Amino acid sequence: MRLVTSRLIIREYKPEDVADLVRNINNLNVSRYMAVIPFPYAVKDARWWIKQCAERNHEIPRTHYDLGIELKSEKRLIGGIGLEDVNMKNSTAELGYWLGAPYWRNGYMTEVLRAMLNFAFDKLKLRRIEIPTFVENLASTSLARKLGAKPEGIKRQAVKSLSTGKIHDTNIQGLLKKDYKK
Repeated sequence: MRLVTSRLIIREYKPEDVADLVRNINNLNVSRYMAVIPFPYAVKDARWWIKQCAERNHEIPRTHYDLGIELKSEKRLIGGIGLEDVNMKNSTAELGYWLGAPYWRNGYMTEVLRAMLNFAFDKLKLRRIEIPTFVENLASTSLARKLGAKPEGIKRQAVKSLSTGKIHDTNIQGLLKKDYKK
């Protein structure tokens, strides 16, 4: 799978992405807001992730779309985005995303999210996407709401961050196709 925007390519991970994955995600400012990313993040972790994604790409029906974000100008991976638990019967999925710290505040994630949401709503014909974010992650929460997601509540002590060992409350935002702000 491959989605292309003006500055980015959203694509499946490949073995050559190991160094870029480690370079961008081996940063506590990035990994602290993700539940399953260890810190430090090593080459073995990146290799495992790429292999896991490759295996899931062949599921039928496909229930995971874990994709890398490549910056065209650098021809390097700078982040990741995933549709998880895609349920075609209910037309729902969960969305998660991350970006390497050097690439924050450039509008890249807004660009990526628009492409991924267009894919989810127009190609997969989903009607609802849930976007959980740690309560402390104000930037991700704000971005989800900027695109039309509505706050639906807080799951108390819902997630333990592997990188920090801390337990976090999680904001739940729901984005319906009809509320999506393209």
